[in-house]
Amino acid sequence: MIASTYAKMLQEKSVIRELFGYALDRAKEIGYENVFDYSLGNPSVEPPREFTESLIRLLQEESPMKLHGYSPTLGIPSVRKKVSQSLQERFKLPYLAEHIFMTTGAAGAIAHAIRAVVTPGEEVIVFAPYFPEYKPYITLSGAIMKIVPPELETFQIQFDQFEEMITDKTAAVLINTPNNPTGVVYSDRTLKKLAKILENKSEQYGHCIYLISDEPYREIIFEGKIAPCVSSYYKDTIMCYSFSKSLSLPGERIGYIAVNPFCKEAEAIIAMCGQISRGIGHNCPPSLIQLAVAENLHLTSDLSVYETNKSILYKELRKLGFSCVEPGGTFYIFPKALEEDAQVFSQKAKKYDLCLVPGDSFGCPGYFRMAYCIDTEKVIASLEALNRFVKEEYGLRK
Repeated sequence: MIASTYAKMLQEKSVIRELFGYALDRAKEIGYENVFDYSLGNPSVEPPREFTESLIRLLQEESPMKLHGYSPTLGIPSVRKKVSQSLQERFKLPYLAEHIFMTTGAAGAIAHAIRAVVTPGEEVIVFAPYFPEYKPYITLSGAIMKIVPPELETFQIQFDQFEEMITDKTAAVLINTPNNPTGVVYSDRTLKKLAKILENKSEQYGHCIYLISDEPYREIIFEGKIAPCVSSYYKDTIMCYSFSKSLSLPGERIGYIAVNPFCKEAEAIIAMCGQISRGIGHNCPPSLIQLAVAENLHLTSDLSVYETNKSILYKELRKLGFSCVEPGGTFYIFPKALEEDAQVFSQKAKKYDLCLVPGDSFGCPGYFRMAYCIDTEKVIASLEALNRFVKEEYGLRK
């Protein structure tokens, strides 16, 4: 007999991945230049030259065993120290190596964080729209996922409903800012209010409610916006980070957990992560990649293309009559579809070789996501198809 839980998941495959596969197949038929794939959040800019140089130097100068052997369970000590020092300098919090656990990307970080502070049957609250993979991260740990409906005007937090959902079984709250799929950045006001509610509810129920902060887009912030450090607002915060977007390294699967130094259980949580790895198989990211990122913590790829693409798309979408909150960061935009059913809307778009992800799997029906981490020339080329789609299917004109 096979595992029924995972067999059932075969009927619930990722819409994003299926659209990405469709776009690849379609490109083989009509040419890459004629398919406008806005499905997958796969960075389109190269890693910094310095990162590549670090890899080359390490391969030429360091011992193969150091580069290709297993790292310690919690990560290479020198790497953990450098990460903690970088966080301390940036965010003025007293991080030490003991507060850092190296992970296989943000996915590995979240999987560990949930299991470290949530036991089966307890609840994790998320805010719609949310990254679809939160569901398996949470439910496959035995926890219960509760979803706060979206606040559609700004995509900040709908606090009244959030407070009503917190119970004595609430163990953690999982947030994502800057946000996938909306591109919205949680404001200082939002984070202060969130922290105050969590402090009050933790006291009311007599146990800590942890805040798990998913932050892979932290460095992709547009002009006039800032991304507040979530850990600065609430002491029981577990930061989950990935270098996939900042250094354009999604295939390297490298990230970390950083537990707020003021969290009473910080060092215990990090030590527990090493034991959690034994159960879920996220053991030790590659030693070579750990060492290379540690030399480049102060750098990012040239992320400016994402703001350029955002500006082009936001302006065009608004001209075409779409309702849309302007992103403050990331490389996503989340407009309202031109009909009630976004799945039907996105299916119609495929006739024009536009791959748009319906918002249903993000917990926000009626909207759709565009991942504009593609070449600017491709964004510009897609506008003609977008205009034809809107005009022919919905009769709208600029």
